[in-house]
Amino acid sequence: QVQLMESGGGSVQVGGSLTLSCAASGYISGTYIMAWFRQAAGKEREGIAAITPVGDTTYGDAVKGRFTISRDDANNSLYLQMNNLQPGDTAMYYCAADRRPTYWSRLLQRRTYNTWGRGTRVTVSS
Repeated sequence: QVQLMESGGGSVQVGGSLTLSCAASGYISGTYIMAWFRQAAGKEREGIAAITPVGDTTYGDAVKGRFTISRDDANNSLYLQMNNLQPGDTAMYYCAADRRPTYWSRLLQRRTYNTWGRGTRVTVSS
């Protein structure tokens, strides 16, 4: 079981960009599905982007076209490039991983993942 650690959060103005990183403590290549979730104050944790071991990706409607998920298995890392950030993107962002097979429709569901990082905070101000 890998451990995950996010980094790269911070404060940015509307329309700005940030790149989040997630470092895994172990080998993720060919085995783990990986995802990014976020949780705003008072709201449920929502899946926003996921990537399979072979690199297929899916996004939540709120971020589609603005965010890009990618993975670097050689360095056991996951990334989230976030562009055109809006105040509604303000949240704690979490990296998640799981090595069990799952359905495509479950890639953005919290119950799919049993390994989580501690989160990194993103604040977008106008």
